[in-house]
Amino acid sequence: MKLYFNPRSRAVIAKWMLDEAGVEYEIVPIDLEKREQKSPEFLQVNPAGKLPALVDGAVRVFENAALCLYVADRYPQAKLAPKVDAPERGRYLSLMVYSTSQLEPSMGDHMAKVPLLPQRGWTEYAHTLDAVERELGDGPYLFGDWFTAADVMIGSMFIYQRMLGGATGRPKLEAYVDRLLARPKGMKLR
Repeated sequence: MKLYFNPRSRAVIAKWMLDEAGVEYEIVPIDLEKREQKSPEFLQVNPAGKLPALVDGAVRVFENAALCLYVADRYPQAKLAPKVDAPERGRYLSLMVYSTSQLEPSMGDHMAKVPLLPQRGWTEYAHTLDAVERELGDGPYLFGDWFTAADVMIGSMFIYQRMLGGATGRPKLEAYVDRLLARPKGMKLR
């Protein structure tokens, strides 16, 4: 398995997932300044010319949510996802998609101080925080004591926000980020 990687890219999320899964993988460094992600060879791995990208034999996966879903299902022994027929599976899939379809764009707008344009399809930042707080409940993670790939995806958005000097302003969510950052294999602030 090969992870195309640059530590100054979103590929750190994919690396976190692979580390949590405890799988063997090779890092393929990509020099963003040399635009190696736009080379014809790399475009065969990820036609979007962006990181992360993962190659596992004949399988090619790009985009963090897809990569996390793939790794969690490929390595069920790591227990990073509910089984396909488990009742929690629908909630898990919804949270995985929510991280990139609602939380990330609304957070980006909030941090850039861009006004919400409802026609773009995502909700207000405060509403995404409300939703994540509800999903977090009283547990340390989104599924109680069970850390899953959904925590990688949702948590990474809040970790990036903190890396950029922002915060949710919500004690419950800030404590969640602290727990994620304290994980031995977790994503680290630079």
